[in-house]
Amino acid sequence: MVLDHVRARSYNNVAMRLYSGKIASCGQDIVRTLVQSGDIETSNLAEAQLDVESVLKEYLRTEREIIDKAKDTMEARNLGREQFGRVKRLLAEERGFGLGEDAIGWIADQVIEVLMHSPNIEEVFADDSTLRAHMREVLRKHMAADEELEAEVRKRIQNLQEGTADWEIEYKRAMENIKRAKGLE
Repeated sequence: MVLDHVRARSYNNVAMRLYSGKIASCGQDIVRTLVQSGDIETSNLAEAQLDVESVLKEYLRTEREIIDKAKDTMEARNLGREQFGRVKRLLAEERGFGLGEDAIGWIADQVIEVLMHSPNIEEVFADDSTLRAHMREVLRKHMAADEELEAEVRKRIQNLQEGTADWEIEYKRAMENIKRAKGLE
């Protein structure tokens, strides 16, 4: 979709995005990191991971909802594509939802809330800031895929002039192919 491509390019400096294909590994890494660092103790590792995955899935669901609402708003107000990022950010701010780099803090806060109420967590030993710091590292690793994708796409289409219609078409095609190959769709 053209607007999705605009979204990715408008956040190019932030390059943080969670893909559904990374939810399971991200949830597993978060729980493993928190257990190994002594931040939490779990009675059921697999269920604790599912608790964290539920937060990640909810993040993607809410993000999709905001994207759809932004598209509807743009269409209703007859705004140009260049306004997509601004409209999306405004809608996210209205809901207290984090995008880009702010997504990490939003997700970490939601995970902390789940950890505090999960029957699968025996004890939380660390304070919120320590939990956030440990989760931030894991989330950055999993959400920084955009930087790698961007570099790989640009390498594949380096023979085309950036900004041309051909470049835009090939950029989108190459990005879709790479995401599909890496299971990031």
